[in-house]
This record gives sequence, structure tokens and C-alpha cells, in this order.
Amino acid sequence: MIIVREVQAKTILSVSKIHDYVVNPYTGCQHACSYCYANFMKRFTGHKEPWGEFVDAKINAPELLSKEIMKKKVGNVWVSGVCDPYQPLEAKYQLTRRCLAILAQHDWPVVVQTRSPQVLRDIDILKNAKNFEVGFSVTTADDSIRKLFEPHAPPIKDRIAALDTLHKAGIRTYAMIAPMLPGTEGLIQLLRGKVDYILVDRMNYNNALSIYRQNHLEDKLTEEYFRRTAKELADECANAGIECNIVF
Repeated sequence: MIIVREVQAKTILSVSKIHDYVVNPYTGCQHACSYCYANFMKRFTGHKEPWGEFVDAKINAPELLSKEIMKKKVGNVWVSGVCDPYQPLEAKYQLTRRCLAILAQHDWPVVVQTRSPQVLRDIDILKNAKNFEVGFSVTTADDSIRKLFEPHAPPIKDRIAALDTLHKAGIRTYAMIAPMLPGTEGLIQLLRGKVDYILVDRMNYNNALSIYRQNHLEDKLTEEYFRRTAKELADECANAGIECNIVF
């Protein structure tokens, strides 16, 4: 059961430490990934429910963006930072779609980050925008591992298929192997020809420690494992002709 609130945001085009700006049309995320760093947002919402069991839809986000974009210097916009902009509720509210349309109309550069093939709904906006790119978090090649850590997120094969569709449509695409979960063997070959570049980051969130322990995966949660696996992924990317950035 997801508790959904429709809220009026005070601002939507916020300064980001990752890109110039970030747009988060929602607070909370139905994907409820076990390791998600964004669960700190509970402190600012008043929600007592566990992370993944509430979502606040910022129903005035497009209207706010239309006003704020006229007042700020053009910069790279991340969609999104603390929610998946294409979580299931986006099908109803279409806040992400409407925000992307505004950003495209004003020729602002955008980096979309998601786990959901629902992004394909907006391929008309994405492929006609001047400087948009779309990335998927693809944390493992093993869907049984995905089910342990991301049971409510779309299957890995569906994410890779969506990347393929976007890439073939001429949209710049990337994959974030972040955080690296167990089971990355073969992942680069699955991504080959579907992405322009890959980002790799380690697991550095405490929230998923219990899942590692319950499934006897502690050996995959060491500094040595992350360094070795990152190097293996980078070497495979080099062999496949894919740009790879290790970000830890």
C-alpha cells in the first residue's frame, strides 16, 4: 500500500551538487530500492512510513518550472536526484513529461536518470530535444540479485531493452552500474551497442547491509571487491569500445 499525497511545492528547479540543477517531481519512490540514499528525505516530509511506502506528487511542478526557468541562468538539469521520475505514479500525473517538455522548449540540457522503461512513453520529447540524454541504473546482470535488492523495480532485461530503443532512436544514453551489486559478470556485453558511456560506483550505503548478510554475500561488500570489480568492468568497457568512468 502506497500513501500518495498531492502537494504544492515551493520551488522545483533546485541547485544540485551533481549537475547545475535538479528537478524532483516527486518526493518518495515506489521502487523502494533497499540501498537508496534518498530515504533521508523522510526527515523533511513528516512521513512516518518506511521508505517506498509514500510518495508526494508535486502537482504544481510544471507551473513552477515555467516560471523559474525564466529567472535562472541556463544549466544542466538532472531529472531526478531523490526519486525515480518514471516511477509508476508518473503514468497518472505526467509531471516528468510536462517538465521535460518545458525544458526542451527552452533548449536546456537535461540528464534523465531512471530504472523504468516508462521513459519510452516520452521518446517524442527526448529525441527532438536539442541536448537530452537518458540513463538507466543497471546494477547487476543477475535478475535474482535485482529481486533481492530492488524487488519493486523493473527487471534488468527490460531496462537494457529500453536503453536499446532509446539509443536506436538517436538519443544519447548511458548506464549507471551504481551501486555495483553482485552479479555484474556479462553486464558490459549486454550493454554493448546500447549506451554511449557507463558510470561505475560502489555500494556505500548502509541500508542494504542486512540483505548482504542474510544472503551470505558479505564477501561482495569489501573495498577489495569493489576495486577489483570496477577494474574488470573498466577493462571490459575498453574492449567493447565504451567510455567508462569510475566515480569512486
